[in-house]
Amino acid sequence: MDQILGGVEALVYRRELPGGGFVAIDVQREREVARTRVSVERRAKHERRPGHKPVVIAQADGDEHSPAFAELYRMATDNAAIARAILELDGPAD
Repeated sequence: MDQILGGVEALVYRRELPGGGFVAIDVQREREVARTRVSVERRAKHERRPGHKPVVIAQADGDEHSPAFAELYRMATDNAAIARAILELDGPAD
């Protein structure tokens, strides 16, 4: 597990996506109740904009030991679930 932001946020999972980009799970611990987030970077490394943050596609209260984490982990390991979440964020097609 990598610690970032001075121990306030912990990266607990990351994997590369087919065609570039990555999916990651991080736990924010600065709150009274920890919050777990699944984020996706859709661009390959050479296409990323400086300062651009990955899109958060799902989040839930709790840390990697909470019941909600299991569902977020399943989403992060399932390319189809990631695609569905991104489509929901992008909204309906015109």
